[in-house]
Amino acid sequence: MKKFVTPSILIFLAFINPSLSFTSVSDVFGSATKVGGYVAKDLGNLVASPKVVLDKATDVGTTLLSPAKIFDASKQLIAGLPFEVLASAIHAICSQALSSNAIQPKVLPDIDQIQFQLRAQCQPQSIPLLRADEMWKMAEFDPSKKVVILVTGWSTTVNDSASIDVFAKAFRCRGDVNFVAVDVARYVDTLYTWSALNTDILGKYIAEGLKFLIDVVPVENIHLIGHSLGAHIMGAAGRQFQEMTHLRIPRITGLDPANPCFNEGDVLSGLMRGDADFVDIIHSNNNVLGKGEPMGDADFYPGGLKPLAAGCLTVGCSHERAWQYFAETIYPDNERNFEAYRCSSLSGVEKGECRFQSAFMGYGVANDTKGNYFMMVNGNPPYGMGGSAQSAAVQENCGACPYY
Repeated sequence: MKKFVTPSILIFLAFINPSLSFTSVSDVFGSATKVGGYVAKDLGNLVASPKVVLDKATDVGTTLLSPAKIFDASKQLIAGLPFEVLASAIHAICSQALSSNAIQPKVLPDIDQIQFQLRAQCQPQSIPLLRADEMWKMAEFDPSKKVVILVTGWSTTVNDSASIDVFAKAFRCRGDVNFVAVDVARYVDTLYTWSALNTDILGKYIAEGLKFLIDVVPVENIHLIGHSLGAHIMGAAGRQFQEMTHLRIPRITGLDPANPCFNEGDVLSGLMRGDADFVDIIHSNNNVLGKGEPMGDADFYPGGLKPLAAGCLTVGCSHERAWQYFAETIYPDNERNFEAYRCSSLSGVEKGECRFQSAFMGYGVANDTKGNYFMMVNGNPPYGMGGSAQSAAVQENCGACPYY
């Protein structure tokens, strides 16, 4: 391998498929020079063009730069932009590799090993997807209530996921929802590309389980949510459910849908408008681990089109912010914490140019909301500008389990 191929690229090539030899990598991508060129070209343009830096600085601030805005602008340029550039190269490389059929998943899903986990009460109850009708008949399941089903992202497990625990606590506090997590961990807790290639089949299996659900719950009471890879799994579930039943899920929420390898070429389409009657998206790690372009009926950009979220210095922290924002809105009286404005940029909102049409991001969003929405957010909880420390303190123990 030539010396101009960076360690980051070598790491990612192994990340895609550890069985690829240097020779086979060359076969997939044309040549090592071409691989290195993806990054070298973007980094060269970045250094050579002062306008890129100025544009980025302008986007994260307003005409009056406060010390906080100067810090944020510096953070985005120093800590965020290099990841954006590298992610763009990785995205192109991964898409080309998938389109060439050079990568095949080595861990294929087995529907008998996938489970729904009911988290309505403090004691989780798990049932295989193909026996989902048993779960819907459990005493802990209330068919008169709405059903919210969550799939988490890459490398998470149903029993080791902060998002599932946080959502379960918030929904117990509400008391009007059957909250269910999907255990697909064995098939998303593996190499990323293998996990990504499994999203369609996992979505199909979830759709099979949903067919049992509509025997006891009206379809209009179902809400699917996915974070990262989970967002694309739920998109596939919505599409497959439509094909199986000729019914449409009323709402799918995508929480920072995974960026690498999706919507480039024709291999992995991912979550998209039309997978449900209403698709709402929260973007928090734009164009790095999460998608940056609009994907749903309503796309929300808390903090703007930046790679790093407010209060974060890493892409992982920013990627998690999407589900943390949403979880905050689940609690009663928090549905209006995040007022967003239909606009093309955050600076337009800050300058008062886009104050004519607003919507509330999160659990309580109106299902007729359309377009792209921007808002400011806090770097620490409560994240919504409409939240309060007093309200957060009251909710700290709401829905908590005594032995957790």
